Amino acid sequence: MRHEFLESINKNQAIFGVKLSGEIIERLADYYELIQKHNEILHLVAPSPAEEFATRHILESLTLLEYLPKNARFADIGTGAGLPSIPCLIVRPDLHAILIESKPKKVKFLEEAAAALNLGERAKIVNKQFEETPKANIFFVTCRALDKFTEKLPKILKWSGKADLLFFGGENLREALEKEKIRFSTKLMPLSEQRFLFTANFRNQTNPLDKKSMKRIFRTK
Repeated sequence: MRHEFLESINKNQAIFGVKLSGEIIERLADYYELIQKHNEILHLVAPSPAEEFATRHILESLTLLEYLPKNARFADIGTGAGLPSIPCLIVRPDLHAILIESKPKKVKFLEEAAAALNLGERAKIVNKQFEETPKANIFFVTCRALDKFTEKLPKILKWSGKADLLFFGGENLREALEKEKIRFSTKLMPLSEQRFLFTANFRNQTNPLDKKSMKRIFRTK
């Protein structure tokens, strides 16, 4: 399976706008194998062929890098297997992330993965609900596969404050963002017709946003 994974990364990376060294690709393969080792028991991700895992989980996660400036600090809510944060941390050694996961067994996996992949202090793993997690020095918030994502969206928006939003999802998430009057841009994932990266930039608004304006000024782009 490792061979198929490596082939898929090499074949498709340009489509996703990344250029990865051989060493980085091997580390991403190590991460893939860690997930496969634990997936049957922990249900970290839906089962898929190695080629699909490479594109749908790894390369799609790396589309986040375009929106993260050098030395960015971001929070990954409901990270599960560490997606999208761990692939980004592997590729970009300047990044720091808080990986928020409420399920203890998945937290144990994340701790093992962070140690095995030499992510050190750049990956802070928090075993709490996101609402209970301090958000100091976090300027970007991402979320990819949180349970009941759209239902929790209002709380996520409140918790995120003025941080830029980088959310992965489909039409249900689009509708939920529109309902919350959020102005956002979309990036269609390569090789997909229904998965998007939704981005909302708050930090660079001309005027700082207060709690009242957060509820009314955003309109779908």
